[in-house]
Amino acid sequence: MAKDGEKNEWKEFIWNPRTREFLGRTASSWGLILLFYLIFYVFLAGLFALTMYVMLQTLDDHKPTWQDRLSTPGMVIRPKADETYEIVYDIQNTETWDMYAQALDRFLAPYNNSVQSQKNDECVPDKYFVQEDSGDVKNNPKRSCQFNRTILEECSGINDRYYGYQEGKPCIIIKMNRVIGMLPGKNGQAPYVTCGAKREDSDKIGELMYFPPNGTFNLMYYPYYGKKAQVNYSQPLVAVKFLNITVNEDVNIECKINANNIPIGSERDKFAGRVSFKLRINTMN
Repeated sequence: MAKDGEKNEWKEFIWNPRTREFLGRTASSWGLILLFYLIFYVFLAGLFALTMYVMLQTLDDHKPTWQDRLSTPGMVIRPKADETYEIVYDIQNTETWDMYAQALDRFLAPYNNSVQSQKNDECVPDKYFVQEDSGDVKNNPKRSCQFNRTILEECSGINDRYYGYQEGKPCIIIKMNRVIGMLPGKNGQAPYVTCGAKREDSDKIGELMYFPPNGTFNLMYYPYYGKKAQVNYSQPLVAVKFLNITVNEDVNIECKINANNIPIGSERDKFAGRVSFKLRINTMN
């Protein structure tokens, strides 16, 4: 009998026909509770949407409000094999160096003179290309200066489609990482690149040629305003040609940026203002 009584109690808890209660509450009671939670969650959603709207009004679509700005920008080289900074090839084995030439072709394609003349402006060299906004009126999209592939001369791939690799005189392309608003030089002195061998390989690197002359990043390519504000921006490049580097041996090379207002990178951060890589040219001769 006790079990039948407990069973009846559960049935009446779920649905009591006498009081017309479902799970202990009448329909009006359930309706009030559901209405309360509906209003409560609609209020929370509205408050969240309003908060997000107010926050988004403080953001600029073309410029980050906050950025982790490094005092010394990083540098990278092209070509590079996968994620390594090693360029190793055999002069007599075309397949070992043709991939480097093809990688440079792909990288430099956007710098073709015809492409640059369509997208970008001819700027005044040796001075910053500043494009300030007029109060609340944003000067967007901002214009960009042409960096023509021909500036790289012997390392442009135009007259020598193999970039010197077939002769054991390879070209390396260097670019400095983009930093919004950076003015990398003062008193009209443009930043420039210098390359040298690590101490143990100092007698192996031989003579170098830089393109543009002196390995400079012209001031007219700065400041950089960001991807959305400056959609056609072409990073300036510096090419280094190794004319008589020692063959059949590893040569560890470091290139760094030099500017009168960019601090020299610390030894604790190997990517600060410098890039290191290994170059080895093998030959049967």
